[in-house]
Amino acid sequence: MPDKNDPCKLLPSGPARKYCEQGPDSGSSGGSGGGGGGDGGLTDGASHHVRDLADTLIKTLKGLVAPKNSWAPKTADNWVYQQFLWLGQHLAVLVFICVVVVCALTAWQGAPRLKQLGASTGWTLAAVAGMASVPGVVMLLNTAVSEAFTTAFDSNESTLFQVIKEDLAHGADSGNPLGILIITAALVVALAFAALVFMARSLGILAFVCMAPLVLASLARGGDMTAVKMWAMRFLGLIFAPFALLLITPFVTMVKGSLVMDGLLLVAADALMLRMIFHGIPYFGPKVAGAVRGYVESQTASPLARAVVRAGSPDFYEQENLPRMPRMVNTPGRALHQDSGVLFAAYGLRPQKRSPQLTTASAIDKAQRDAPRQQKLIEARRKARADQATPNPNSATTPGRQPSQSSQPGRPAPRPGPNPARGAAPKPPRTP
Repeated sequence: MPDKNDPCKLLPSGPARKYCEQGPDSGSSGGSGGGGGGDGGLTDGASHHVRDLADTLIKTLKGLVAPKNSWAPKTADNWVYQQFLWLGQHLAVLVFICVVVVCALTAWQGAPRLKQLGASTGWTLAAVAGMASVPGVVMLLNTAVSEAFTTAFDSNESTLFQVIKEDLAHGADSGNPLGILIITAALVVALAFAALVFMARSLGILAFVCMAPLVLASLARGGDMTAVKMWAMRFLGLIFAPFALLLITPFVTMVKGSLVMDGLLLVAADALMLRMIFHGIPYFGPKVAGAVRGYVESQTASPLARAVVRAGSPDFYEQENLPRMPRMVNTPGRALHQDSGVLFAAYGLRPQKRSPQLTTASAIDKAQRDAPRQQKLIEARRKARADQATPNPNSATTPGRQPSQSSQPGRPAPRPGPNPARGAAPKPPRTP
């Protein structure tokens, strides 16, 4: 018969009443120190919550890096895409009309103009048909990339996220609170980078899809694929950016079993993803990455944090080959200018040329790089002037030499030859 003075009966049924009925000693009977074999150990419950938090962060990371749904329109009847589709179709028709007028004015050339007219007609129809199919193709491609990314990082036990889960449960330092804290902090930092990746990829895909009708309209000129290839290369680099994490897969098995090394590898993956944003999104990716780097460098003085952001968003230098020596110009805006120049050229327009002058920072860097060479040139010139000013005793005429031809009698003095510095010598006037 239960005791009427039992205080546990006042508690509602649940874990608290069960713990009260078992007593304070029974909870730690399975393991000394409350470290884990019992049902109600504090450390075991905390580690369980940490593992749940890590699983939640990993799922959120996967959803942000390679989401199944994107902000880009899925069908061509979307209102936002319809505006660009209308503009692209009318632009293609306008370009085709211009080609027809040119072919009519130059019809006397015969077969070449008829061939150009036929090619322009076929490519105009292909461009108009391709404009309507871009949203569906992009949706299927994004879904395929998301499924492939999820499969690649879930089916194999040697991937980074699966190794982190195993190390949290059975790792060498899984019972060390410091290791669990480090990996949790690394996951939180990776979550911030993943949010940046999600925003950049989503906005980039939306911008590239909306720009597709304008790019495809350039095919109406007769099949000029320059702008289309440039657009496709940039766009595919943006779509497949999440697979940059696969580059660190060979290093995962090397650090398997240590949560601290897993955290360091995850930070390296974050820097790699940020670098992929920098090179995969040429229009606003460099500005976003540079702004993040500038903010981090202005807010913290930690060398490690600055090294990470500088590795993820390095100083971009464009190499230009000169006849004398190659130079490096840190002007990422030139990439945007070159891409816009390709798009203008696809429509037969001549874009405004960019100023060839270097920026202030580029001029300072160039002067610092050329300083040793300039110093050597100055010293060489000084030495050459000093040698030229000093008379050479061997060059003086000796008294034993024979007289020149001008001093010999009976021979006229030779005419002075042309001076290469002043040009040909004037001819003497004729005498009657």
